Amino acid sequence: MLTKELLKQVRQIEIRTKGLVNHLFSGEYHSVFKGRGMEFSEVREYQYGDDVRNIDWNVTARFGHPFIKVFEEERELTVMLMVDISGSLMFGSVSKTKQRVAAELSAILAFSALKNNDKVGLILFTDKIEKFVPPRKGNIHVLRIIREVLSFEPEGNATDIKAALEFMNNAIKKRSIIFLLSDFLDEDYEEILRVVGKKNDLIGVVLDDRRENEIPPIGLIKFTDAETGEERWIDTSNKRVRRVMKEARREAIAKRNTMFLTSKLDRIHVQTGVDYIKPLVQFFRMREKRW
Repeated sequence: MLTKELLKQVRQIEIRTKGLVNHLFSGEYHSVFKGRGMEFSEVREYQYGDDVRNIDWNVTARFGHPFIKVFEEERELTVMLMVDISGSLMFGSVSKTKQRVAAELSAILAFSALKNNDKVGLILFTDKIEKFVPPRKGNIHVLRIIREVLSFEPEGNATDIKAALEFMNNAIKKRSIIFLLSDFLDEDYEEILRVVGKKNDLIGVVLDDRRENEIPPIGLIKFTDAETGEERWIDTSNKRVRRVMKEARREAIAKRNTMFLTSKLDRIHVQTGVDYIKPLVQFFRMREKRW
């Protein structure tokens, strides 16, 4: 049964993200993600300036004056949202967890696809595939995707991006646009990332929280790894301890950024507590310039 609170949250996300799609992202999405080609739509009378190569000679001969073929972009695409729902996605030091931000971003991308008549599917994963929703169209389908990302209770806590990408590679044979939403706290998935990226248009959506980058000096506190359950007491008032933790985090981020660059894949960096509109707009503008 859907709880009243969950329905309220889904509705709030729907209202907010639909507004953003209508006013900001729909046109950008259409121009950045092209259809597979052009398909015949209709014939009409020739007008000055039309390409003579498109003249339909059979219709022209029948009516005694020139008609041309009109083509439209074959628009329908498949968009796959791969969303990490491991334990670390439950973290958020400001007003929203990374999972909540992932749900809102998924809604924006799904409604943008819906508005452009594209199919949307969903893969939720931890260290296993938790849920697979095949690509479909429709407002009810998009609302289901939002609900799943927002409220699904996974069996696993750890992260296995490699297994998730392998599943994607086998489950969806058609070339797709893939948004991989994760904090990418995992290893040994670079090779399959490149394989899936060559076959599809793969974009990484990196979800971070500022408290993961810098720990405040608040004394002795207990840290719990959300994915392994391991607990450790750390003296955050110790400058050396904070410096070591910050350096380890910096190295992990540098490794992640290098992986995307060497794989020639785009990424969108989003931080909880910071408006995600700006990085999304920057991504669409960057892709538009490339075309």
